[in-house]
Amino acid sequence: MKGKSARRYRAYVGTAAVVATAWTAFGQTSNAWLRAGSHPADYQMGLDSTTAFTGSSSGYVRSAKTNPQGFGTYMQVFDATAYRGQRLRLSAHVKSENVKEWAGLWMRIDRDKKAVAFDNMQNRPIRGSQPWTQHAIVLDVDAQANIVAFGILLAGTGAVWVDDVAFDIVGADIPVTSAARAPSSPRNLDFESGPAK
Repeated sequence: MKGKSARRYRAYVGTAAVVATAWTAFGQTSNAWLRAGSHPADYQMGLDSTTAFTGSSSGYVRSAKTNPQGFGTYMQVFDATAYRGQRLRLSAHVKSENVKEWAGLWMRIDRDKKAVAFDNMQNRPIRGSQPWTQHAIVLDVDAQANIVAFGILLAGTGAVWVDDVAFDIVGADIPVTSAARAPSSPRNLDFESGPAK
């Protein structure tokens, strides 16, 4: 496993560990944002009362070291029961500053503490310095899903802010954004399209 595939796998596994940890705190902190990540000590996370898209504050993740490892995420988990069997869109406004590696919203649908749908925007990352911009993730909620986990993450140096987070049930005409979607049909069956990329 090399390059982008390896990084995506590590990000997925790291987020899986984060959600597992969040499950432990779910009963006590289901109304609160959680500071988490594969290397949370390498990042600062919390409420910023000096920066906002609307209102007077936003959430943020900022690198706390010159060479931060892994990623940090400011996140929540909530009960999936009300959304079972439906297509769910997470949207939020995000602002970034000097993001060198990548940042993104993420959402994960779990059934019995195992992911059944996941997207962290790694295939469409937020990089550099960008003004407040709306981003979205759309996933199908399994008919037996237990929780929805979501947040904003930062990998590497820089800072990212999030505000006006919203959830909407959408129709089948809105495509899912899952980073791990299977192709709609078999491809390259005669092996004439060249090597894998």
